[in-house]
Amino acid sequence: MRSISVRAERAYDVLIDCDWRTQLINLAVGRTRIAVIHNESMSDVVRIESAIDAQIFYFKLPDGEAAKSLESISKLWNWLGAAGFTRSDLIVGVGGGAITDVSGFAAASWLRGIDWIAVPTTLAGMVDASIGGKTGINSEYGKNLIGAFYSPSAVLIDFGWLSTLSDRDFSAGMAEVIKCGFIVHGPIITLLDGKSLVQLREDRATTAALIDAAVAIKADVVSEDFKESFAREVLNYGHTLGHAIEIHSRYSLRHGEAISIGLVFAAELAQIKGHLSAQIVELHRKLLLSLQLPITYPRTAWSELLPLLYLDKKSRGRSLRFVALSQIGVTLRIEDAMESELMAAYERICS
Repeated sequence: MRSISVRAERAYDVLIDCDWRTQLINLAVGRTRIAVIHNESMSDVVRIESAIDAQIFYFKLPDGEAAKSLESISKLWNWLGAAGFTRSDLIVGVGGGAITDVSGFAAASWLRGIDWIAVPTTLAGMVDASIGGKTGINSEYGKNLIGAFYSPSAVLIDFGWLSTLSDRDFSAGMAEVIKCGFIVHGPIITLLDGKSLVQLREDRATTAALIDAAVAIKADVVSEDFKESFAREVLNYGHTLGHAIEIHSRYSLRHGEAISIGLVFAAELAQIKGHLSAQIVELHRKLLLSLQLPITYPRTAWSELLPLLYLDKKSRGRSLRFVALSQIGVTLRIEDAMESELMAAYERICS
């Protein structure tokens, strides 16, 4: 087991390659009530009551992005109220990024804040969603528009969950790892170069090294800029178009799949603006395709995607702001892209 510390509004540890139940037992000492929030499909694998001396409540939410709704958070508030949860009690979110997002928001908003622990069960959750204290739900107008910055007390990363993932879900999580490799110069790009999805899934040591590196990158960025004043925006590389694609696809694409397309778009836009070489743009395509991630989207969707871009949280008024690269590990912001340049970049990723 390894530990990486995050310093935000509170300090907490990300415990990597741990047994989540064992660590939760240690962290739950002295709690009277514990709420375990989980996906519908995980009801049989989250039971903990035999090991913890506390009253356990299991709150089940829909799978995927459907969990991040006003209906879900309202149900959670009512459940917590009916169960008598106080400020000394604990919420535990066990699931993918959608579950840890809504669990954290429930913890942030109930009694103006009670402790919570994230147990990510997907690769995307391990390297991204569970770390950093961004919690929230979706609005019909956009993704993650309702929420709060509220850090967990701990993040418990158990590699046992990785074997439960489909190739599609594993691959989708790797999109966030690749993103980290491009925004911070380090070992990620080297570790991934030449690896196929099959090879990576069979290579636990490389997968562990990639997770460690991605978690360390996010922990460093979040510790420097918790509330996304400026520096933390680098973590949104590929997310401006990616979030728009998620909404447009009605979440039929995984988060990482949409971000994969967004990464190539951002790289193409940076090249059009004269910031990035064609070789690095091509490296984006090569790495993402090697892990069976999508890098194109229908040409006919552009007219509907463009207005969705303005719902991005980095936008200021009617000005779009994109995180971009000038080289691997060197980020910048593009705030002056003309609509013709956006369209030209999109043409390069059209299917």
